[in-house]
Order: sequence, then C-alpha cells, then structure tokens
Amino acid sequence: ETSMIMMSCCSKMVCNGCLHANKVREREARLQQTCPFCRHPTPLTLEGTNKNKMKRVAANDPVAIREIGKKHYQKGDYDTAFEYFTKAAELG
Repeated sequence: ETSMIMMSCCSKMVCNGCLHANKVREREARLQQTCPFCRHPTPLTLEGTNKNKMKRVAANDPVAIREIGKKHYQKGDYDTAFEYFTKAAELG
C-alpha cells in the first residue's frame, strides 16, 4: 500500500494524511472536492482522471510522463516504458 497518490490535475504527490485533512475540511465547509495544490475539481470517474493525466502528458510534464511509463512497464511493455522514461528524464 502506498502512502501517497499523484493528483491527476497537476501531477503533485500528496500524502494520504494531507488528502484526508483536505477532504475533511471540504466536507465540513460543504465545499466541492478539489486538489489541495491547484484547487482543480477532483474528477469523479476514472475516465476523468485519465483525461487529466493525458493533458499533463501533452503539456510535457515529466512526472506525468514517468507515471505513464510505469504503467507500461507494469504491463510488460518495456520498449514503450523505456521511451516514456527517457522522455521524462530529458524533461527533468
């Protein structure tokens, strides 16, 4: 189990404790659920999350590109994963 997640809207890593605290604050104030960093509305579906990730990849965000590489690596597509890892490393 991981103690952090990557926010699909801005590619920032957020610890589960901070994410929980933000959700409690939003619930108590009856606010819309948003990212603790960029305040972008939290997608409610996996499709929305994937759309956000691909926007970050299109914007040449090295963290988002690395995450896509990790997904390909986990699926066994090592050549594609290497391409994504290389591009992410070049971007910083």
